[in-house]
Amino acid sequence: MDNRKKTRRMFIKTAGRALAGMLIGVAIAKPSLAQRIHEIEKGQDLPDWMDHYWVYLIDTTKCIGCGACVRADKRENKVPPRFFRTWVERYQITEDKHVHVDSPNGGLDGFLDEDIIAYYKIPHPDAHGMIQDPPSHKIKGRVTKAFFVPKMCNHCRNTPCTQVCPVNASYQSPDGVVLVDKKRCIGCAYCVQACPYGSRYIHPETHTADKCTWCYHRITKGLLPACVTVCPTGARKFGDLKEATSEIKELLATMRLNVLKPELNTEPFCFYIGLEQSVR
Repeated sequence: MDNRKKTRRMFIKTAGRALAGMLIGVAIAKPSLAQRIHEIEKGQDLPDWMDHYWVYLIDTTKCIGCGACVRADKRENKVPPRFFRTWVERYQITEDKHVHVDSPNGGLDGFLDEDIIAYYKIPHPDAHGMIQDPPSHKIKGRVTKAFFVPKMCNHCRNTPCTQVCPVNASYQSPDGVVLVDKKRCIGCAYCVQACPYGSRYIHPETHTADKCTWCYHRITKGLLPACVTVCPTGARKFGDLKEATSEIKELLATMRLNVLKPELNTEPFCFYIGLEQSVR
């Protein structure tokens, strides 16, 4: 009997130690948010996370499809060719209610009417200086409505991309920005597939997930995202919800707003003014 009690005590003690070791191992394997941000902003002061909560606003009634935002983002974040962190789509709706959507080269070069290109044979170089052939397809029917819609990562509160990441490389910072820890990312592309907005891709050089970060390296220094600074019509707005006098806080409080794909309940923090029901 005594031997059985001793054996039982030894088993419980050994199992307890093993469990404690496992918990310590898990704690070590999953770094704190502070450690992640520190890796991103290595060598710099860490941002005041709790002092800010960032939000983005796009006024589609002001966008002219010039592509300046796409070009600025490419330069600022060294986005590789054929990939985009932000892009612009053109919607053309005919009188029979057919919706035609295109985004040639992500809107990087702006938009030219294809009839004008074909008639005058205007050379239309792409981002790499290569001349593109004039578009061959034409929209059937009279276009009664046309507009541009810039798109990007929506920095959702209930984001699918962070939920599917097997190594916790995708996460949300306390100031509301969805980021990727490139040192932890294994390039599995689960987050790319999970994003319902098509805003993620695997970088062809680093082989890690990449996306819009609202230029986190800029906003943590008090600067605006690159795309916002170059917009000639003020269609893009960015600000801090915790700033009492911020313009964007006033717009969110007074304007009628929409988000992309609200039925998914991802709670996007990129809001739109003048968003047509046909936008998908």
